[in-house]
Amino acid sequence: MITILGSLNMDLILHTERIPKVGETVLGRDFRQVPGGKGANQAVAAARLGASVAMIGAVGRDDMGAFLLRQMKKDGIDTSLIWESEQPTGLAMILVDDEGHNSITVASGANFDLKEEQLQQARPVLEKSSLFLAQLENPLSYVSEALKLAHSLGLRTVLNPAPAAPLDAEMMDGIDILTPNESELSLLSGGLPTETPEDCMKAGQRLLDQGLSTLLVTRGADGCLYMDGKETKVFPAYRVPMKDSTAAGDCFNGALVAALEQGSDLFAAIDFAMRAAAISVTREGAQPSLPRLEEVRAFDAWYGKQEI
Repeated sequence: MITILGSLNMDLILHTERIPKVGETVLGRDFRQVPGGKGANQAVAAARLGASVAMIGAVGRDDMGAFLLRQMKKDGIDTSLIWESEQPTGLAMILVDDEGHNSITVASGANFDLKEEQLQQARPVLEKSSLFLAQLENPLSYVSEALKLAHSLGLRTVLNPAPAAPLDAEMMDGIDILTPNESELSLLSGGLPTETPEDCMKAGQRLLDQGLSTLLVTRGADGCLYMDGKETKVFPAYRVPMKDSTAAGDCFNGALVAALEQGSDLFAAIDFAMRAAAISVTREGAQPSLPRLEEVRAFDAWYGKQEI
């Protein structure tokens, strides 16, 4: 089983020709409301890819929160550890341009109203789990405590440090695999540049020198960089026509832990995750874009039909 701590949001998505500059107004189209939140997206991705998933999180006592819970249950996720808060359900305002790039603003709401008792209630579930995955759309101190607990119980821990925030040494000690993108890696490494693979390697080495054991840097169309202090490996991206990159990173992380839970070695899990993420960017929305196991298994035939 995989236990995932993270956010649950309602995504309000608006398509525009381009992302507006500061002070500029542009006309939008195709407004939609879809379930999202990094934690929920990663939980749904893992569940759709065959993993047994339980989630720790919080929603408001409102219609959006009830809707998000219903959707997660449809994907077979254990929602018994999702807290009902007096704060409103989290919201994400997402602009998507014609090239599939996005700009996102999040109002955290209930996602920042997690209780210490939830971690204690989660302990029996954690004890039955083999992997723990978290992000940073919940209070940093809470994520740190959860990582510490999961690590102490022998779980393999994965942190997707998004949105980026500085991590102290104690928190780093509880992380087995860290999965930043390039901008997050730059912040975590103290502002080092991350524009090129060589830049990313230098920035990544700084984190490894601080005690991190395994680093996976997701680089969008430039693939994924693996580092563990002894070996460095670049995984090229699968080139596909991108429609919406909103949940690509979440898809990667959910698919990664799903593959690990099902017995894949880490390199095979990375390739599986990159295939799943490639499928996701050809579709619109966060959770609606996340593929199912049979789709990833049929990836080679599907990929051969893609036209860039």
